[in-house]
Amino acid sequence: MPKRRARRLWTAVTAALALPLATLAALPTTAQAAAVACSVDYKTNDWGSGFTADLTITNRGSAAIDGWTLTYSYAGDQKLTNGWNGTWSQSGRNVTVKDAGYNGKIAAGAAASTGAQFGYSGSNSTPTDFAINGTTCAGAHQPPVTVLTSPTAGALYTAGDTVPLAATAAAADGAGITKVEFYDDTTLLGTDTTPPYTLGADSLAAGPHSLYAKAYDSTGASGESTPVGITVASGPAVTATPSQLGVQQGTSGTFDVKLSTKPTANVTVTTARTGGNTGLSVSSGASLTFTPSNWDTAQKVTVAADSSGTGAATFTVSAPGHTKATVTVTQLAAGTEYDTRFLDLYGKITDPANGYFSPEGIPYHSVETLIVEAPDQGHETTSEAYSYLLWLQAMYGKVSGDWSKFNGAWEIMEKYMIPTHADQPTNSFYNASKPATYAPEEDLPSQYPAKLDPSVSVGTDPIAAELKSAYGTDDVYGMHWLQDVDNTYGFGNEPGKCEAGPTATGPSYINTFQRGAQESVWETVPQPTCDAFKYGGKNGYLDLFTGDSSYAKQWKYTDAPDADARAVQAAYWADVWAKEQGKSSEVSATVGKAAKMGDYLRYAMYDKYFKKVGNCAGPSTCPAGTGKDASHYLLSWYYAWGGATDTSAGWAWRIGSSHTHGGYQNPLAAYALSSSADLKPKSTTGQADWAKSLDRQLEFYRWLQSDEGAIAGGATNSWAGRYDTPPSGTPTFYGMYYDEAPVYHDPPSNQWFGFQAWSMERVAEYYQQTGDADAKTVLDKWVDWALSETTVNPDGTFRIPSTLKWSGKPDTWSASSPGANASLHVSVADYTDDVGVAAAYAKTLTYYAARSGDAAAKSTAKALLDGMWENDQDALGIAVPETRADYSRFDDPVYVPSGWTGTMPNGDAINSSSTFSSLRSFYKDDPNWSKVEAYLAGGAAPTFTYHRFWAQADIALAMGSYAELLE
Repeated sequence: MPKRRARRLWTAVTAALALPLATLAALPTTAQAAAVACSVDYKTNDWGSGFTADLTITNRGSAAIDGWTLTYSYAGDQKLTNGWNGTWSQSGRNVTVKDAGYNGKIAAGAAASTGAQFGYSGSNSTPTDFAINGTTCAGAHQPPVTVLTSPTAGALYTAGDTVPLAATAAAADGAGITKVEFYDDTTLLGTDTTPPYTLGADSLAAGPHSLYAKAYDSTGASGESTPVGITVASGPAVTATPSQLGVQQGTSGTFDVKLSTKPTANVTVTTARTGGNTGLSVSSGASLTFTPSNWDTAQKVTVAADSSGTGAATFTVSAPGHTKATVTVTQLAAGTEYDTRFLDLYGKITDPANGYFSPEGIPYHSVETLIVEAPDQGHETTSEAYSYLLWLQAMYGKVSGDWSKFNGAWEIMEKYMIPTHADQPTNSFYNASKPATYAPEEDLPSQYPAKLDPSVSVGTDPIAAELKSAYGTDDVYGMHWLQDVDNTYGFGNEPGKCEAGPTATGPSYINTFQRGAQESVWETVPQPTCDAFKYGGKNGYLDLFTGDSSYAKQWKYTDAPDADARAVQAAYWADVWAKEQGKSSEVSATVGKAAKMGDYLRYAMYDKYFKKVGNCAGPSTCPAGTGKDASHYLLSWYYAWGGATDTSAGWAWRIGSSHTHGGYQNPLAAYALSSSADLKPKSTTGQADWAKSLDRQLEFYRWLQSDEGAIAGGATNSWAGRYDTPPSGTPTFYGMYYDEAPVYHDPPSNQWFGFQAWSMERVAEYYQQTGDADAKTVLDKWVDWALSETTVNPDGTFRIPSTLKWSGKPDTWSASSPGANASLHVSVADYTDDVGVAAAYAKTLTYYAARSGDAAAKSTAKALLDGMWENDQDALGIAVPETRADYSRFDDPVYVPSGWTGTMPNGDAINSSSTFSSLRSFYKDDPNWSKVEAYLAGGAAPTFTYHRFWAQADIALAMGSYAELLE
């Protein structure tokens, strides 16, 4: 099942507008019957007495399959237990699967997935008689298996030396290997067509490199190896791996040492502790000799820990004429296996050669470049990733006692992701009594551009003046949500620069989503945050989104409130943990910046146009707010701000958001900003606003909790994004209307279980810290539901919910007498082994169990963490393969009004014939493009193993949290 982590944040595009959203989903169309041509890809996860089967049905015909029934049979005694993504049944050995409705239509060249769990004894051979609607299907051809055997992960070479690359490759189904390509990230280094497949790379520049091999077979299918990270030094160097090591009290640990290049004579390498915890010392290997014959054979250094100390120490490994290496060794309390795991994974994430970070130290969305989610390329990043970096470094400070990494992460975020004054130069023109001009959100991208309507009244901004008074500036202190880290698109909107172009170096702010709830990532037009009309059409990109009589060059940013709240959450824990170590002064300045960010985050509490919250129907009849009556006190989907680039005749605007989602709330951050002295905002009403928000968020969860226990979508103060009148009988929360899928519909915004795990984890942290009975009430019911939908197999593999389906509505909220929501229901449509979501879920169970003592929550958290640790590790972290059937949408049309023409910075045309891939021609140069290309030509849905930064950080954090609370 493809992972669809949709996140949407919208930016304003004129003096007064941040567009998007609505409600209408496209209706399905009916295709004419046609002959079926199909293939079925069948994969199992087998533990001896049972297994799960994942099946991908690919439509290899020229017409859509509109409704499908899959049949096949087993040769043994396999017995169906349960199924997902379809209606499963079994008669004897014969299995029948009927589509689930939402996946019943399979376009030509596209695929649908379904799966089930079975028990059995004896043999478990693969079925061969698959049929769709009575027509026999071919088995899907499997891609070749490729392994990069040289160099080894973590190897160190000297610039100018030849790096030996070697790979093995094996084809499936009788095909042969035609060639193997060797890559350095996205750069093709060379090709070999005959085994053994080798290549000598002698031009790698100094720095980290991510290398992998890609094999092609005689059918055109391809498969790539797991990337291997190496480092090329500018001269002879000593290498020491791993660079992070955990050692428990009274024990010892080792790291490997060798040279990067062959010496002409013997070299003596010495290792000594050069700072930090004195309870750690070198017990053997303090002096090692390397010769011209054994220079690249690793020798070990052993570090011993005393029986009482804790904290990190730096060990420096040096040799005459060689660049030094350092290893950070952290002494842990006895029995802290999970902290050891944290440090192991932390070391992989922070190793420069593994590809998680840009040269500036910015975390990429993923190591891999070909990935389309809310970020539409892997080497973009989000404010989400920055917030996870802060959280990761806070946990590192707790484990190691070193808070420089946490402070450094905030500095990187502040430098690259919070717009500087040069990036928002005209805020001084902002008029808080007229914060923005109204424009409606439309149902479909084809209904844009939307017209500005200055006749609709807007409210006043009640916090702008107090923020300026508190911080002495008109600038907004919040993260923009999306960044093109490598300037792949070429806008070149670096901090302090506007459309510097494709030759600019460093990260570039960008925007994507802009046109209503039905606009998926596959239908977006990427645009710059600072539009100087250098790219796009005659008005840059502005007239794609708003209809106006004239357009001015302008800047605009959108904040993702959940990311800023997570940054505050990380700062809260850094403050707590540093105090426990007697080191609060080391983080106090950074914690103060988090309080400032939280102060500005209150813009997310306001209706989009500062209209009065509650029973708001009709853009002209819904009254303008006059202060705090425009606040819903929840974390909405975004807030945004912008203005003219002309500082001599400027203007500026700010907006909130009318749409609130259960998955975005963060009671721990609200608690920190209202109750922690170190995180108290400087503004006059900030602390009181967050105290009220804390209560309101807990009520919101209670209002959205289904009969089973899951948390439903959310609410809006602006029905359909234009203050429409909602359907009769729509329940309300303080006058806001219930919305099953607030903000976006492709896919529905509340179908992903990850939002449940993310949001409930914050509730569980708050509950663990305070014991709040209202939080416990929500968690008790949610945890019972989640555990009932979780399966952990004997071999440690697991299945957790993935896609959720909703029916019914909550009761209208009454704070004095909350309803039971007996008619609001959730069901699980399919399950997953997604390790990032499982980690967030395990953290929820960990914090809940730590306070409540719930044994089932504790044991399941441990089982999930142990299972992924034992089954899903690779050289870069912890990850599982994913089949991406949604990549059929690379050819999706992107709506551009007839007659509108323009160009992207690289020359890609923007017109009414544009598609997702035509606006992103760079994808055709990606090493993994051939897998998508084969799929678009009728092949099986491609499979990728992704290393998302947020997921790897969440896994590491889950290990550290379990160590702190339950180990």
